[in-house]
Amino acid sequence: MKFSSLIALTGLVATGAVHAQSVTLYGMVDTGIEYVSNVAAAGGGITRMPSTTGILPSRVGMRGKEDLGGGLSAIFTLEMGLGLDTGASGQGGRLFGRQSTVGLSGDWGAVTLGRQWTMLFWSVLDSDIVGPAVYGLGSLDSYIPNSRVDNSIAYKGKFGDVTVGATYSLGRDTVNAGPSPAGTNCAGESGADAQACREWSALVKYDTKAWGAALAYDVLNGRTPANATDVVLPAGLTSSSKSDARLMVNGYVKFADFKIGGGVIRRKNDGSATRPNSDLWYLGAAYPVTTALTIDGTVAKLSYKDADNFDATLLAVRALYKLSKRTTLYTQIGAINNESLSNISVSGGAPGSNPALGGSQTGTMVGMNHAF
Repeated sequence: MKFSSLIALTGLVATGAVHAQSVTLYGMVDTGIEYVSNVAAAGGGITRMPSTTGILPSRVGMRGKEDLGGGLSAIFTLEMGLGLDTGASGQGGRLFGRQSTVGLSGDWGAVTLGRQWTMLFWSVLDSDIVGPAVYGLGSLDSYIPNSRVDNSIAYKGKFGDVTVGATYSLGRDTVNAGPSPAGTNCAGESGADAQACREWSALVKYDTKAWGAALAYDVLNGRTPANATDVVLPAGLTSSSKSDARLMVNGYVKFADFKIGGGVIRRKNDGSATRPNSDLWYLGAAYPVTTALTIDGTVAKLSYKDADNFDATLLAVRALYKLSKRTTLYTQIGAINNESLSNISVSGGAPGSNPALGGSQTGTMVGMNHAF
């Protein structure tokens, strides 16, 4: 929705040109009711209304662009996440926790500064059929749907069918781990340790009308705790010499309206003393049964190297029914099978739904999504 389709700036600027700015207000509201079985803490099942839902997380944002002339534009994005269950801000209570950027763009691409997505997000966007739904890759690795960084500079450009990009963060996360799904309170920007809490990522992506493929790499540095009680890095990255790295390789193919996508994320996490190396495999598909009804789903397996009995396999199936261009009803069913030393929850919707060690679990969610 445009609250100013085109605002003409009336003053002459130094170049003598009249600049114009467009600002767009947009958003999405999505919520539903979920039931998760076999929850250890509850001694049975739990029924709830989680913040992460069946399609995409709720958000409100605005983006703008000003033509500076000569093919150059100033751009900005301010986007806040929110949970409809409580009305609270997402991303650990940040005002604009999903994105807050300003930058310049042109035919050569765009350079932006602020809090923004890493290249891991852009790499997985087309191959992950289910996306950041309540039952999906985020259940097995919470960083995937939350791969954004503070204090960062990013470049992304598309040249024909090829997209390239990179990010670099001076201090990747300033909100603690509790409210934020992938948060570690790793503020960085330290004069005493130049590598503390840095992040960098890179992307090469190729897309055609029929198929596409992507390669991305994302690295998170740790930091040294200030003192013995400074336990703010639950990922175990207790030194800037330690890092958590993910290599993503994925692709997708389209056959008329039918789409298949899949890939693997190879992770090397220095913060884990017992399970530093893992692979997360996924394969998904989507098929429009009618113009209104689409069925999609994914199967994913988290497999640890040199660590037995920690693996987990997740299966999710979803039905999407469009009442209109902007309003969708959905139901999603998920199931997870944990090996004997694993207790990952099928649901990435909210904390507190893990099964006992080795426990299998199912989840069902029914909800509604409206975009504006």
